[in-house]
Amino acid sequence: MLSIDPLALTERDTYKFLIGSVIPRPIAFVTTRNGEIVNAAPFSYFNIVASHPPLVSVSIQRKDGVMKDTARNAVATEELVIHIVDETNVNLVNETAASLGPDESELDRTSFTLASSDVIATPGVNEAKIRMECVLHHHVPIEHEGVVTADLLVARVVRFHIDNALYEAGRIDAAKLAPVSRLAGNFYAELGKTFEIERPK
Repeated sequence: MLSIDPLALTERDTYKFLIGSVIPRPIAFVTTRNGEIVNAAPFSYFNIVASHPPLVSVSIQRKDGVMKDTARNAVATEELVIHIVDETNVNLVNETAASLGPDESELDRTSFTLASSDVIATPGVNEAKIRMECVLHHHVPIEHEGVVTADLLVARVVRFHIDNALYEAGRIDAAKLAPVSRLAGNFYAELGKTFEIERPK
């Protein structure tokens, strides 16, 4: 068993160990607003925080200390829409990972169509089986050695949009959702085999 001190690693090596170890990771496809421009990007540092109130987290890494468009827009408008990435839209989502300027919409690289939100002004996209309208609950700048390296966004879900085909008796059918997860490098994973284990009482 290797024993490695992260302080002895470069940032890139640490990154590789983390994304290769914490797998599979769900992917949040996030839309935000910059005036009339709708920015969109995928993030795999994404998970549930709480169910009461319904909170999810997205951590957005900075590049050379500069806040990414999604984080900046979410903090400025206090809104974002989070979509679950699935087998039917992962290729389009990947197109939005391109590095564009804040006044360019990544959606222009795709055939995604905008879906108006019910509660917030920021739109989502129609081509996701699940999307969550969110308001910013908390913004935590992550600081290391005097430099902010990431922006942790904790978002409160104010409206769920769920494809009718997935929904049955208050539950979501995971197989019909067919979510896609992130691995390391350029690799992704499908849901694959599932199994059930009862919790001890």
